[in-house]
Amino acid sequence: MQLHLSHADVGTAAYYSPPYTPQLPSSNHFAAAGESIWDNGASCGRQYLVWCTSAIASGICIHNQTVEVRIVDYAPSSSSRPSSDDTTIVLSTTAFDVIGKFAAAVNVEYQQYVHFLTLIGYL
Repeated sequence: MQLHLSHADVGTAAYYSPPYTPQLPSSNHFAAAGESIWDNGASCGRQYLVWCTSAIASGICIHNQTVEVRIVDYAPSSSSRPSSDDTTIVLSTTAFDVIGKFAAAVNVEYQQYVHFLTLIGYL
């Protein structure tokens, strides 16, 4: 059982390529947080659902695809340079490839993803 939040925020997503330095999920679906979601480091470890909404040209967004990523780093201090600066979230190349292709950055909607079992601890 899972609970999804119904509110989504909008922003931009870019990607960054290896080498990646922090401990990473085996799926390679992870991201670095941009300033707007970093929250003084509180976002580290959070999971987000991200999907592409638009891009500078047609055919870049892979519609009806959502990727779940875990925040593992802070984008401005990441050792890997993002494909576009000042983005909301910087996805690993593996995660970016799920939602978009052939672009430095895309417009996205994203929401924090909360597992139902995580919430039981708060009840």
